[in-house]
Amino acid sequence: MISGMGTHAADDPLQAAEWPDLVPRDATTELRVLVLAGGLSYERDVSLKSGRRVLDALRSVGVEAELRDADVTLLPALRDDPPDAVVIALHGSTGEDGSLRGVLDICDVPYVGCDARSSRLAWDKPSAKAVLREDGIPTPDWVALPHDRFSELGAVAVLDRIVERLGLPLMIKPAQGGSGLGAAVVRDPAALPAAMVGCFAYDSTALVERYVPGMDVAVSVVDLGDGPRALPAVEIVPRNGVYDYAARYTAGLTTWHAPARLSAAAAARVAETALAAHSALGLRDLSRVDLIVDEDDRPHVLEVNVSPGMTETSLLPLAVGAAGLDFGELLRTLVTRATQRRNLGNS
Repeated sequence: MISGMGTHAADDPLQAAEWPDLVPRDATTELRVLVLAGGLSYERDVSLKSGRRVLDALRSVGVEAELRDADVTLLPALRDDPPDAVVIALHGSTGEDGSLRGVLDICDVPYVGCDARSSRLAWDKPSAKAVLREDGIPTPDWVALPHDRFSELGAVAVLDRIVERLGLPLMIKPAQGGSGLGAAVVRDPAALPAAMVGCFAYDSTALVERYVPGMDVAVSVVDLGDGPRALPAVEIVPRNGVYDYAARYTAGLTTWHAPARLSAAAAARVAETALAAHSALGLRDLSRVDLIVDEDDRPHVLEVNVSPGMTETSLLPLAVGAAGLDFGELLRTLVTRATQRRNLGNS
């Protein structure tokens, strides 16, 4: 369920921001774009939905676009008939660990989004959190625990020490992954072993994080030509209290408020924190920063996504709508900027 415009006043600067002029449509009529979606990750189905939404949005503003999977036919197609640019709508490791972006760089095909190096950094949550912490950006205390260390050191002893150090409740999630797969909130020590096993089913390393109660928000950051800007925060209210895979993609299990029901001061702090995280990780074009706003209106960064969902109920499109922007026009402008980077020698 998606709420309306929340409680902000009409002159809220996060909604009334003057965005740069988008690229004129007649300047991009000859563009041909390849939308990559699918892949072999656990998030394949969501990726296909994102890809179709991106495809429809680009076509709605006059851009010639084609949807293609990232399979064995991709590289021959890029060699024989290279597109003007690629939009990566792949989720999970295929779209976010930097490897595909590195291949596109080798093929000299420009793409929307950050480069391979920054993507690798953001994809690994413990590494990204370490960079954020070094830059003074608040993020909950954590420990990264590989499965083999967990076994070698003794599960009971390790878990006891973690609870002693971080306290309860805890947030358990894969160090690399998305869509809430393998994530769980642990409030009782007896539930911790099962949560770890569930997490290890999706990744060989678990991120065990101090759980911060508060408002779940997501802030999308976009750069349309005059530097990164934060779109209005989207508030996430899962019915069962946990924004897991089911809550994200099952109708009726989550309510979204776009923009979030934050005071003007809190909204400004959230936007500032998201922009700082985007910059600290060296990202470009677009990202989505997931945060918790605690009872004192202090934001805490949980993770940063470089290939955010683009479905009808995904958080970035909701934020685009709350900002009064057209999703297709925004994508077309980002595609144009990507092609311009190739002309400058930087994909």
